[in-house]
Amino acid sequence: MENVQLGLRENWKQFFLLVAINAFVGGMVGLERTILPEIAEVDFGIAAKTAILSFIIVFGIVKAVTNYYTGALADRFGRKNLLTLGWLIALPIPFILIYATSWSWIILANILLGVNQGLTWSSTVVMKIDLVGEKNRGLAMGLNESAGYLAVGGVAFLTGWIASEYGVRPYPFYLGIAFAFIGLISSWLFVKDTAHHVKKETTTSQLPLLKNVFWETTWKNRNLGSISQAGLVNNLNDGMVWGLLPILLATKNFDLEEIGKIVALYPIIWGLGQLFTGKMADHLNKKSMLFWGMLLQGFALLLMIFANSFFHFAALSVALGVGTAVVYPTFLAAIADYAHPRQRAESIGVFRLWRDLGYAVGALLTGILADSLGINWAVGAIGFLTIVSSLIILIRMKSKKSEIMKKEKDCISKEKIEALRASGQEIVILDVRNDKEFSENHIEGAINIQLDQLENDFGKFGEHRLVVTVCGKGGGRSTQAAELLAAKGVKARWLCGGTFGWN
Repeated sequence: MENVQLGLRENWKQFFLLVAINAFVGGMVGLERTILPEIAEVDFGIAAKTAILSFIIVFGIVKAVTNYYTGALADRFGRKNLLTLGWLIALPIPFILIYATSWSWIILANILLGVNQGLTWSSTVVMKIDLVGEKNRGLAMGLNESAGYLAVGGVAFLTGWIASEYGVRPYPFYLGIAFAFIGLISSWLFVKDTAHHVKKETTTSQLPLLKNVFWETTWKNRNLGSISQAGLVNNLNDGMVWGLLPILLATKNFDLEEIGKIVALYPIIWGLGQLFTGKMADHLNKKSMLFWGMLLQGFALLLMIFANSFFHFAALSVALGVGTAVVYPTFLAAIADYAHPRQRAESIGVFRLWRDLGYAVGALLTGILADSLGINWAVGAIGFLTIVSSLIILIRMKSKKSEIMKKEKDCISKEKIEALRASGQEIVILDVRNDKEFSENHIEGAINIQLDQLENDFGKFGEHRLVVTVCGKGGGRSTQAAELLAAKGVKARWLCGGTFGWN
């Protein structure tokens, strides 16, 4: 592990291989983006919006659940293995779409697509974050999501054109056969796992461990919960755009080629924009980026109610794409900011569970609204919910700087320790660094148990002692150790300023 380095430059070959693989992942979704609603109406005679959107509902639920288990199982089975499995599952999808004789076969293809997307996209996200470390996290997510959604938009446009020239089946889906085979071979033969990169970052991270990853990422943690709800609403409106926008445009007498251009414009702008907004997330306030991005999406959707011309819809698709580009890489970079490296894959899995459930919720909600009240009501309702989501971020989420300041208030000073000892309090100074660091410089009387061994040794401290955890500068491994001990029922604080501050 000593030869393992974190950073985009240091790991550029593996990083850009994963970027290319994620483009094929996005291409698998792009296959359906323009033409599946058309297939539902023309080939299978399905008219009800809720029934047409059933393929998105199924896709969203399956992908969301797969996201969660991909995160939860990543450390146990390996990121590469899950990525390769995802591509194996993709192989039959284009053949099912080509030869489907009923809408049930289309639903089956989307169940497999949901599993494929959950395994492959989640794995590439986590692996890229593992490779680059903290410095270029936003840029990494921008490049990853950009590749994926440029592929979604490009393939959506291409399949729309192929369908208009040669018919909706089978020719557009031949692309999917190539994507699945290339993705499988690349993942199996050339991708390397990133477990050692995670282990290296764990030794230097300054983040505390979450007590319950699922519930804190879902809502209890002000930052992680705010990000998760916004992710759900973002994909809720994307599910609506995916399913209803082609139908809305058809009701306004746009032909299939024009529909393909408008539908493709949104993910292309979304994809291209992330090349810039990802890097911005490394430098700007992530809370502000999330607020303004969601707000822009909400207003773009509301204005679609009043649009009539090709120019109107194109401009609003651009605005929607810009808003989504601002938030999408920022979501993942922010989750990584607030989740400890040991829990990062699981936390990202929880976030992606809720985010991609937005597809199912959005498709079901907008299908019901469109069937009962009309398409304009469905679009307006989703636009309003998106604006509400932006306000939740504004009110509830805290900046990373304020979180660090809050964390620093939880430490205990050298003077306080000496005063407690003078009053008779039994205190144990616990240094959680490695053997080499401890031997070079430590507080007199401190005992040494490395952080990764602490979970097995916490029982020796008893209920009445106060354990003060120590690392080099304080606020990193010492904070994690104090959080871990507190979760086990041990009285624990971490030392302000660490070993260097004490000495």
